[in-house]
Amino acid sequence: MSKRYDRGALATNDSRFKLMAMLKAKIVFTNLFLVLTIFSVSGRADAPQYGGSIIVAVSADPGGLNPAITTQGGVHLVCGSIFSGLVAHDFDLNPVPDVAESWEVSPDGRTYTFHLARDIEFHDGVALTSEDVRFTFEEMLLKYHSRTRSSIGDNLRRILTPDAHTVVFEFERPYAAFLQLLDVTNAPVMPKHLYEGSDPLTNPHNTNPVGSGPFKFQEWVKGDHLTLARNENYFKQGKPYLDRIVYKVMPSAAMAAIAFEKGEVDYFLNPSPLDVGRLKNMAGVVITDKGREGFATVETLIPNLTHAPLSDLRVRRAMAHAIDKDFFVDKLMFGMGVPATGPVSHMLGWAYNPNVEKYQTDIALANRLLDEAGYGRGADGVRFRLKFVHASTFAKVAEAVRDQLGQVGIAVDLQMMEFSAAVDEVYIKKDFDLAFAFYENGPDPDIGVKRTLVSSNIGPIPFSNGAGYRNPRVDELFALAASEQDRQKRAEYYFEAQAIVVRDLPYFWLYEPKTAAAYRDGLKGMYEWSAKSNIYFAQDAWRADGGRSNHAGSSTRRGLYLLLALVGLVSLVAVVILIRARRRRV
Repeated sequence: MSKRYDRGALATNDSRFKLMAMLKAKIVFTNLFLVLTIFSVSGRADAPQYGGSIIVAVSADPGGLNPAITTQGGVHLVCGSIFSGLVAHDFDLNPVPDVAESWEVSPDGRTYTFHLARDIEFHDGVALTSEDVRFTFEEMLLKYHSRTRSSIGDNLRRILTPDAHTVVFEFERPYAAFLQLLDVTNAPVMPKHLYEGSDPLTNPHNTNPVGSGPFKFQEWVKGDHLTLARNENYFKQGKPYLDRIVYKVMPSAAMAAIAFEKGEVDYFLNPSPLDVGRLKNMAGVVITDKGREGFATVETLIPNLTHAPLSDLRVRRAMAHAIDKDFFVDKLMFGMGVPATGPVSHMLGWAYNPNVEKYQTDIALANRLLDEAGYGRGADGVRFRLKFVHASTFAKVAEAVRDQLGQVGIAVDLQMMEFSAAVDEVYIKKDFDLAFAFYENGPDPDIGVKRTLVSSNIGPIPFSNGAGYRNPRVDELFALAASEQDRQKRAEYYFEAQAIVVRDLPYFWLYEPKTAAAYRDGLKGMYEWSAKSNIYFAQDAWRADGGRSNHAGSSTRRGLYLLLALVGLVSLVAVVILIRARRRRV
C-alpha cells in the first residue's frame, strides 16, 4: 500500500512545525535573557558580593581570645568578629539589636528585660540561650572584666532566665547606662557548656574560642597571624560576606605602613599621623576617623600611688607642671589629637567638665615644688629614680616623658616589655612606679572612666584602678551618677568628680588621640553604622574588587557556571523536541 501525501495537510503540519520551532526558540532566548539579567543584577558593584578575604595589620598577638576576662584592645579587635553582645551601638551611641532583638526597661530604671533572637548557635552547633548570658555575667564579667565589674558589680541584684530566650537583669538601684554597656567588648556572650566548672582564666578555649559571631576561629600561629573563617550559620541572615579574615602581626607601625603601601595588607588600623598624611595621597585608599565614637580614648600616665615619692601630692603636682602635653600632640601626634584635661574625653560633651584645674608647663614651678617636698638634687643632679613600665608600642611617648621629667631632676628608667607582659607587671604584680595606658572612656563615664578611679576596682584586674587611688567622695559621686536617670543631673555628679580627681592627680592625662584607619577602596561596608567599626566591620564588609581570595570571585563564577549549564540544558531539551517533531512530520 502506497503512502498518501495530502498537500493541504502537509502545509498545515509544516506551519505547525514552524510555529513550534519559533516557540521553542523564544523559550530558549527568554530563559537566556532572564538568566543573564539575574546574573547581571547580582553582580552589580553596589550589591554585596560573597567571597574573598581581608588581611588586617595588628601590632601584636592578642593576650588571649576570651573577651569576658579582659579589656585589652587587641583581644577585642579579634574577638569582636568571633563573639556577639546583647546589643551594638550606632554612630550616635544608640543601642541596636545584636543577640537581643528587643528589650524593655522598667519605669524606675531597675529592671531590664531582653528578648534573644531565635535560632542562634555557637560555632560548635550548640544553641545560645539566656543561660549563657547569665553564666557569662556571673562567672566571668562580674569577676574579671574591669569595665563591667566596676560599672554594675555593686548594684546588680540578680539575673533571671524565665525561658531560653528571655533574660532579666534586676538592679538594687536604677542604672541608666546599662544599654551603653552591653556590646561585644563589655558583655560578650560566652558558651556556658564550654566554661562551666572550669577556671575561666586558664580554660583551653581561651586560645581556641567558640563564639556565635560572624566568623569562626581557624588557626593562630603565634607571632605571625591569626585566621578566622566565615560562619555559615550566622544568625544574621545573609551575613557575613567574606570567606576569611587574617590578622597579620606586624610589630612596628612602620612595617605595617610599608606592607599596606605594597598591597600586602588591606586594612591598617591607627596609622601614625605621618602615615595618614602620606596615605591620603595614594590612589585607591580610604582614610576615615569614623567608628571611634564608642572609644573616646585618653592616653594616660599611671603613677603608683602606693610607692614613695609618688604618694606625695606635691611631687605629682611638680611632675604635672614638668610634662608638656602640647609636645605630645604637636610632635608625636602631628596635630592629630588634643591635650587632655582630665579622665573624661571632650568627645563625651555632655559629661565633660572643661573648667577643671589646668597644669601649665612650668619648669621653675616644678623644681620649686620638688624642693619644698624635700627631694633635693644629688651630686649627679638626680632627685630620685622611677621605673617606667611600658609596651613597645608606646616607646616614643615613654622617651618623651623621660626627657621631660629629666629636666627637673627625675631620672626615669624605661622598662620596655611585650604588651601582655607589661599589663601583668602593672596591674597584677604592681611592680612599677610609672606606666602608660590608653583608657577608653566608652559611651558613658560610668563604663570607661569609673573603673580607673573607684576604690572598689583596686586589685589584680587588667586596666582597672592601676594607680591605687582612693577617695570616698569620688566613689559616692560615681554611685550617684550611675543611679540618676536624668542626664543633666548625672552630668553634675561627673563634673564634681572630675574637679576632685584633677586636683588629686591620681593620673597624668596626657592627650586624646584622633585615630584613623586606612583601607582599600575595594572593601565596602566597612564604616557604615557602628561606633566601634574596627570591631564590628567584619559582619558587613565585602570585596567589590574580588581580591585576596583563594578563589577570587569563586562564588560568582560558580553561579555563572550553574546558570550557563541551565541555559544549555534548556536549549538541549528544545533541540531534542524539535528533532523529534521533525521526524514525526517526515
